[in-house]
Amino acid sequence: MDKVTQDRIKLLHPKVRDEVTKIIEECNSKLTQHSQVRIVQGLRTIEEQNALYAKGRTKPGPKVTNAKGLDSNHVFGIALDFCLLIDNKEISWDIKKDYDQDQKADWFEVIDTFKKYGWSSGSDWRTFKDYPHLEKLFGLTLNQLKQKYLNKDFITNTKYVNL
Repeated sequence: MDKVTQDRIKLLHPKVRDEVTKIIEECNSKLTQHSQVRIVQGLRTIEEQNALYAKGRTKPGPKVTNAKGLDSNHVFGIALDFCLLIDNKEISWDIKKDYDQDQKADWFEVIDTFKKYGWSSGSDWRTFKDYPHLEKLFGLTLNQLKQKYLNKDFITNTKYVNL
């Protein structure tokens, strides 16, 4: 697992850190050394989420999200976006490529492994397909997570909501 991914895992909600590490290690063992999982986004601040939401609306660029501020599970540290790191130097967003030549796209090998552990994928969303996105909600709705945040129901001495 590359250092960028390790550093981003450290910022995720404490309840998912070990599990994400385990899942990515499992994914990487299924893939070849040629292709590995890279977390490109994990925890975001409300301000960072709002800046992404502004793209394609009030700021230049294409729309990349339909979620403002607290409407994103990234803000709670329970969502991540990934890509594939090829030969430890090149980033791939190719969802169809089968780098390990096992007749299944590497991208979906990663998604299926996360799903095995109860994560959901933006690739399954109906209106805005977000192929790099994975999240684990622990049976909570977005509104419940937002209420926890607004009520400051945090793990002691952190800004992570109690799950």
